[in-house]
Amino acid sequence: MSDKPARGWSAGATATTLVLVRHGVTKHTAAKAFSGGLGGDNPPLTQEGREQALLTAEWLRPLASSVSTVVTSPVLRTVETAELVAGVLGARIDEEPGFAEIDFGAWEGLTFGEVAEQFPEEMQAWMGATEVAPPGGESFDSAQARVLEGLSRVLESHAGETVVVTSHVSPIKLIVAHALGTPIQGVFNMELSPASVTVVSFFADNRASLRLFNGLPVSRDPFAAGTF
Repeated sequence: MSDKPARGWSAGATATTLVLVRHGVTKHTAAKAFSGGLGGDNPPLTQEGREQALLTAEWLRPLASSVSTVVTSPVLRTVETAELVAGVLGARIDEEPGFAEIDFGAWEGLTFGEVAEQFPEEMQAWMGATEVAPPGGESFDSAQARVLEGLSRVLESHAGETVVVTSHVSPIKLIVAHALGTPIQGVFNMELSPASVTVVSFFADNRASLRLFNGLPVSRDPFAAGTF
């Protein structure tokens, strides 16, 4: 990032805008279970998740004339979300492996309560340090490096464009933390609803602007039971 004082705008600079869409709900989302990247059972969207994604896609329809590409994580739930969004926008789909969710290793498919009971010491260590990974999984530090590599590829390939990205809680939070120039620990202070929209613009002079966080269509209640 630039060593100049940060500001939320960049006069005269070319912006690449990422419209970051979290996937709709799966069986794990509803159960509040750990659900990572390709290392788990890779569940599809539920019917509710498909309806959420389609509602968000319709909300994004005004962008159809300016969005030619939906970039997706290769994980099934994000691919399905991308297909619904791309279908509404008339856009093509590209995959970016860097935007996959963190691999939770032995915790895949378990709830927080189950992990706390079965892996108490490991969970305490994981919650206290971003360099600690779940058993057989991936740390936030490792995920950050992977996500930012993917971000760099997308910004280079789509410079000056508006791109919809379908991804997951952790990658979206890591991109937001990077854009704001905050420590990685900031991800623990963010909440993202299923099928929510977060918008970040990256400028050619190495500045970034968070334009929307956790946006939802007006017909969805962000505080409804089971949203988070």
